[in-house]
Amino acid sequence: MSVKGTNGPGKGSGRAATALRRADGTTPMHAERPEEIRNVALVGHSGAGKTMLTEALLAATGAIARMGSIADGTTVSDSDPAEIHQQRSVSLSVVPVVFNDVKVNLLDTPGYADFIGELRAGLRAADAVLFVVSAVDDIDAATIALWNECQEAAMPRAVAISRLDHPRADYARALAASQQAFGDAVLPLYLPVGAGGTFTGLHGLLSNTVSEYPAGELQPAQRAATEDELAAAESAWGALIEGIIAESEDETLMDRYLGGEQIAEETLVADLETAVVRGSFFPVIPTSAETGVGTAELLRMLVQAFPSPVERDLPAVMNLYGKPARALTCDPAGPLAGEVVRTSSDPFLGRVCLVRLYSGTLREDTAIHVSGHGLAERGHQDHDSDERVTHLHAPVGSALQAVPFAVAGDICALTKVGNAETSDTISAKDTPLLIEPWSMPEPLLPVAVEAASHADEDALARSLAKVASGDPTLRVERNAETGQLVLWCMGEAHADVVLWRLADQGVQLQTVNVITPLRETFAEPAKGHGRYVKQSGGHGQFAICDIEVEPLSRGAGFEFVDRIVGGAIPGQFIGSVEKGLRAQLLKGVSAGFPVVDIRVTLVGGKAHSVDSSDAAFQSAGALALREAAAAARIQLLEPVSAVTVMVPDEYVGAVLSDLSSRRGRVTGTTSVGGDRTEISAEVPDEELLRYAIQLRSLTAGTGSFRRDYLRHEPVPSNVTPAAVGA
Repeated sequence: MSVKGTNGPGKGSGRAATALRRADGTTPMHAERPEEIRNVALVGHSGAGKTMLTEALLAATGAIARMGSIADGTTVSDSDPAEIHQQRSVSLSVVPVVFNDVKVNLLDTPGYADFIGELRAGLRAADAVLFVVSAVDDIDAATIALWNECQEAAMPRAVAISRLDHPRADYARALAASQQAFGDAVLPLYLPVGAGGTFTGLHGLLSNTVSEYPAGELQPAQRAATEDELAAAESAWGALIEGIIAESEDETLMDRYLGGEQIAEETLVADLETAVVRGSFFPVIPTSAETGVGTAELLRMLVQAFPSPVERDLPAVMNLYGKPARALTCDPAGPLAGEVVRTSSDPFLGRVCLVRLYSGTLREDTAIHVSGHGLAERGHQDHDSDERVTHLHAPVGSALQAVPFAVAGDICALTKVGNAETSDTISAKDTPLLIEPWSMPEPLLPVAVEAASHADEDALARSLAKVASGDPTLRVERNAETGQLVLWCMGEAHADVVLWRLADQGVQLQTVNVITPLRETFAEPAKGHGRYVKQSGGHGQFAICDIEVEPLSRGAGFEFVDRIVGGAIPGQFIGSVEKGLRAQLLKGVSAGFPVVDIRVTLVGGKAHSVDSSDAAFQSAGALALREAAAAARIQLLEPVSAVTVMVPDEYVGAVLSDLSSRRGRVTGTTSVGGDRTEISAEVPDEELLRYAIQLRSLTAGTGSFRRDYLRHEPVPSNVTPAAVGA
């Protein structure tokens, strides 16, 4: 960024005083002070160019000799086998670069909505956000929603308009779209310069200089802007100056500017940087990963305008009993506290944990405490363990390079930490701490799987535990009613990655239809006669019972009434009849689903003084219930959930129509502000199996919903549930 007059990587940034240590002379290994660090998350919709922009920044700083390719699977950040397989980012990747003696940890996040868990982890680890907007495509609603979320958290942000080398690129349109989507405080620091439709350089509005990028050169050449270039940039220059002055804490600056005073560039730069850190001004930089144009300016902006970790608030901490602990500061000499933001498995290194350090200094052979609490409903049970750091690394994509220590504010990688999972807290063994996990949406797409053979069941369990330990958005459930193993995912792409990773670990499995846990009930009263008599020599079996069955209201459960008189069935066998009835209720009487909401009255029977037994009366009770069912109309009951859908106002009509087609009953709509509406409805679970996908399609990725079990209701006569039809 030409805002401080630093024209190349050799000059200091004004914030860092100590050079970084490097293991091989090119790749950054670790910083010695938090002030030497910037943690920047790159976000934007899938295909915006985040990964290739990261490659361009690596090349511009000499960290790699040449840029890789997404198609060839040779990029530094997209090196996960699942990413190479899918040809897109599916996980968080940390790629450090060094510029002006400052280590910039670039957190390349996935742009597809299914991988929002990885995006949330990147935002948690970052101190600022770079929104990457394609000059070719429109800004999607999910990116706008994410911007608004960062706005609420006062997160420092900037915008990189990417892919300007594309034949259909339109910088003016992309800038206008960014300002419409993100607000008037989004203003360019540079304008693209080129001839004949070729993007060759940048015009710095504050310095009135032009950076030209000769073909094949990593660093630009500087020249003064021509009169024609100054005239063409006059409007943008005026808007930028006024925008910076409006954010200035010097109340006299605007009057001085309007009075004709030439405001010093240094003053404007200082006010700009303050406003960026405060989260009220958002610079725009045009870039091209293909040609490298804009990389030097972008690097200067990241280093000079974005905050270091010491300038940002840290998460609140508590002790293991949930009581607030002393607030953390980004101090290398403070108590050790960090958070696992990503977990992966390496065939040689085992579990690899990316850790954002908030306080203290981490070294090899350090005793640490690992705490994981608050995700039990996702299948991640609370756990605490003491570990020892045996290997400490700096992550460079999937590569790991050994470092002697990591200071507060940095991101490091730990290996062979057996019990650590994503979102766990890392702290000192003698003073264990706990950081509340970051919020994530509920996974709402169920995928039922089963091992291809009995021999694969153990392998499936082991591999699934590995995958789930690093993915808090994945919920693993063994349904108690259907017996199915169900993976709750964020969407189809997320499910594809989970299944691919399991297969990549050698697990043979297959997906099957998800069974909705139906129930059965009696739609009318009925009588049953249970006769269990066997006599084949020796001690026989004898038990006879008569029952009456009547339906109860929904949710009433099961009632057993004893009306035996005269000791027709001895008292010790009354409980045996009830036990047999309950066992048959669980097995079902028609379609194999549990029977609920009935009252069974035992009205008569017979016993034998020798041959009657507990087992015989259990069998007689079950037979009586089956006979009653054969003579009555059995009603299937399906689960119904209370669904709350949040959508932009423009999609309300389409969502209401779709809910109606799903046999949903809308119970209310409420405007919640921000041009969004909350829709409440009651929808059968059978109709919600694919709703996560359909809602995303209906609302261009902007809709969300949550669901809670409400009750079981009779299945309409014209509907055949998939679990029965199969």
